[in-house]
Amino acid sequence: MLLNVHLVRAAWFVCAPLLLGQAARVEFNRDIRPILSDRCFNCHGPDATVKGIKLRLDSEAGMLADLGGRAAVVPGQAEKSEMLKRITAEKAAVRMPPVHTGIKLSDREIELLRQWIAEGAVFQKHWSLAPPSRPDPPPVKLAIWPKNAIDHFVLARLERDGWKPSPEADKAALIRRVSLDLTGLPPTPAEIDAFLNDSSPNAYEKAVDRLLASPRYGERMAVRWLEAARYADTNGYQTDAERSMWRWRDWVIHAFNRNLPFDQFTIDQIAGDLLPNPTRDQIIATGFNRNHRGNGEGGIIPEEYLVEYVADRVETMSTVFLGTTMGCARCHNHKYDPFTQKDYYQLFAYFNNIAERGRYFKYGNTPPVTPAPTPEQEAKLEEIERQVAAAERRFRALEEPSRLEQAKWEKSLAGAASVNWAVSRGLAAHVPLGRKQFDGQQFHNAGKLAEFGFYSPFTISAWIHPQAPTGAIVTRAKDVLEETGILLMMQDGKMQLNLALRWLDDALRVETEKSVPLNEWHHVMATYDGSRVAEGIHIFLDGKEQPLKIILDELNQDFRVNEPWRIGGGGGPELRYKGLIDEVRIYSRTLSGSEAELLALRQPLNRTASAPANERSKAEQAKLRLAFLEEHAEAEIRGAWKEWRDLVEKRDKLVAGLPTVMVMQEIEKPRDAYLLIRGAYDKPGEKVGRNVPASLHPLTSGVPGNRLALAKWLVDRANPLTARVIANRFWVMYFGIGLVKTVEDFGAQGDWPSHPDLLDWLATEFLGSGWDVKALQKTIVMSATYRQTSRVTPELAQKDPENRLLARGPRVRLSAEMVRDQALAVSGLLVEKIGGPSVKPYQPAGLWKELSGADYHRDKGEDLYRRSLYTFWKRTAPPPAMMNFDASSRETCIVRENRTNTPLQALNLMNDVTYLEAARKMAERMMREGGSEPAGRIAFGFRLATARHPKPNEAGLLADSFRNQLDYYQTDREAALKFLSQGDSPRDEKLDASELAAYAAVASLILNLDETVTKQ
Repeated sequence: MLLNVHLVRAAWFVCAPLLLGQAARVEFNRDIRPILSDRCFNCHGPDATVKGIKLRLDSEAGMLADLGGRAAVVPGQAEKSEMLKRITAEKAAVRMPPVHTGIKLSDREIELLRQWIAEGAVFQKHWSLAPPSRPDPPPVKLAIWPKNAIDHFVLARLERDGWKPSPEADKAALIRRVSLDLTGLPPTPAEIDAFLNDSSPNAYEKAVDRLLASPRYGERMAVRWLEAARYADTNGYQTDAERSMWRWRDWVIHAFNRNLPFDQFTIDQIAGDLLPNPTRDQIIATGFNRNHRGNGEGGIIPEEYLVEYVADRVETMSTVFLGTTMGCARCHNHKYDPFTQKDYYQLFAYFNNIAERGRYFKYGNTPPVTPAPTPEQEAKLEEIERQVAAAERRFRALEEPSRLEQAKWEKSLAGAASVNWAVSRGLAAHVPLGRKQFDGQQFHNAGKLAEFGFYSPFTISAWIHPQAPTGAIVTRAKDVLEETGILLMMQDGKMQLNLALRWLDDALRVETEKSVPLNEWHHVMATYDGSRVAEGIHIFLDGKEQPLKIILDELNQDFRVNEPWRIGGGGGPELRYKGLIDEVRIYSRTLSGSEAELLALRQPLNRTASAPANERSKAEQAKLRLAFLEEHAEAEIRGAWKEWRDLVEKRDKLVAGLPTVMVMQEIEKPRDAYLLIRGAYDKPGEKVGRNVPASLHPLTSGVPGNRLALAKWLVDRANPLTARVIANRFWVMYFGIGLVKTVEDFGAQGDWPSHPDLLDWLATEFLGSGWDVKALQKTIVMSATYRQTSRVTPELAQKDPENRLLARGPRVRLSAEMVRDQALAVSGLLVEKIGGPSVKPYQPAGLWKELSGADYHRDKGEDLYRRSLYTFWKRTAPPPAMMNFDASSRETCIVRENRTNTPLQALNLMNDVTYLEAARKMAERMMREGGSEPAGRIAFGFRLATARHPKPNEAGLLADSFRNQLDYYQTDREAALKFLSQGDSPRDEKLDASELAAYAAVASLILNLDETVTKQ
């Protein structure tokens, strides 16, 4: 693991009182552990024993251990401590750390170690591994300042260091800040005015409550969670084709909006499928652990990627909920934290029992999946179920008269000529061959009667009288041996259905276990349900389903071919059929086993009807009944039957078209898990069971050791990490930096908290509230700490550039999605609609083609203006504007927000069609809503973006810019029209083009202001 260079800065910061010469006792966790972790743990840490190194410096026992009459640390006696002797040795050969490592201890670090030993070498368990205790808010001198407990902890630290908090931000800045923080969108002028005009003592609290109740809140909270959960709309790897997980994304939004307690939020995502009688939403929630990339490349080793998927889940779970770098223990014991390789693989075992494939589908979702209807679809489904039930009742009411009429019809058949009938619903092609003889040389070209792809359910039915054990029966494939297409055939006496793109590695190929007797008539029917897995294929012989052997279950791409249906041929001359074939039927749906029985009845209806009813088989009775209802019943009965049948078909089509989500689903027999030597998938070592790291709290006894137990363990009150980790990440959302700066690492290589007691207070407050997420957000934003002005004085900039002491309010650049969403909002373009499939807004042409070989077809209409949360996310080519502003690529779990400041960002804001169109629409608002004078219009636009009125010098600069732009566009109307043509939204033709272009240029300038793209 690489050393975290920022720890040196962090260590200096927290030790500032010592560096300034103030008397202070050295504390192991704060002052000593970071030094040992950076300089010593690589050899003398948790992995020392495996390396054959006796000395351990990560535990008190190891430090005090007898080394043959010596000890690394002798409390109170620095001069007798072997560690100090070695780090101060003059001879390079014995000095520690070894010279060849290039690692050196500074004089100050050596002095800290010396002082710590002299003070008694008091060892502490790592702070993050001790359960948080509820600290009392400390007393403060400026008692009038705190508004809640947060402020006591912050102010006490400031007063101890001789600092003072900053004044409260003005109301305009405050309403913009809290609106952006709680909803991700700026306040409207009406919302600003309402807050400014509200002089009541609880005006701010009312605004906070309104924002927390807004549906925008869930969207704002979901963005960071999607990045942590590596949510994307494609699979990653090679083709990087589309998958459909957006219903999981919508579940996250609604979970935040309905304030689902965080412990339940966690349990649902880790193990919702294992809850007693889980709801559909709880099953959808488990998509959290299926959001990882999935490899569908043809040459991969599936077993290798099964391991990679599980490893991803372990790393994501441990990063998101525990703030640990558990992935470092995949190949060896952790170098810095008390996690062994066995700990890692015991966690691995929880996620290793899923019914999934190592080779994912290139296109779409890979099983296990669950239907995930939207609320609208759910309502539609419920309505059509009511209609089906009502139609069935209407038909059942005609049961008695229909039976009487059927009996009469059956009698009429006795003296009739041969009457034939077969299942007709979904019939795409019928080829009556009249028992055609095939000699093994020729075939029948049936033309391009029906076309099916790998998502298409279909059925092929035929009567055969084979005279050779090998031959093609019905195909739509290239006429070359072992080539692409659909082939229903006999091979060495066994019946096969092959759906192939490539015969050896991209196909579904199955065959019957039993052979088909030769020189006899048989009915054969093969069905495929469009699932792209071998389990979706069924073969029936003479109406009976046959046990199948799976030859290949690796279909990944479409098998469509521009070939005709061939009967008795296809797949090359080697597969020409020898024997008789008759009555070929092709259906555009999957027929049932009972329908297979009907098709396997060859005798005419009149012969069946002539037999006494008690001598007919169930299939014969059913065939007569269906034939009567389909074609011979009187109009009312036939109409009632058709209505019911059509509604059932409509319901089935609706269900088949529902969106799905990839979810977790246990296999019945638990899969064995092993400690993998050096993390290699094909080098299993010791067999391991499911368990949690020994250095953390144990599982609840008497509970089944499955993912549900693990999920409950994560949110157990005894867990020292989860509440701290999540509270810290929420803190980052508001202040731009965590109380623990390394939000992804609460271990020995992580940062020491700037306010340890405050972090523990937030964690215990979170727990005590019943994991109430909204309550914690409100507590943070209601604090005086949060409400401070963000103005940075020279003294603050010099002494605390990152605002770790919180002597001022937060000032950070808006996140990637907020930059775009704000522009859409102030321009009036933003379409506010919760959820739905991901959308494709503007993007530079050709980008996808260059990077991944696919074409990007941007959307039209309102989908261009949805919130950035809903932007289609292709992992190998993420939205470029979002990446310019430091969005996560969603390749892996990311919990730390980055902020950079590059010229590319300014170029993006000045030239991207998104922002040019927003500037035009914002200019239209300025002209329509800002009054009749330029000064008022410009002030209105400035306030839209910043929530305040411009200062006189700012107003003057903007007015000068407007006049210059107006002069230019009045002399060059073509330039004005070109500028105003950016984007799909229509231009307001009632407004003068030159004047509108001038205001649009000013609006573009405003959207580019540092203040506009900054939360302050």
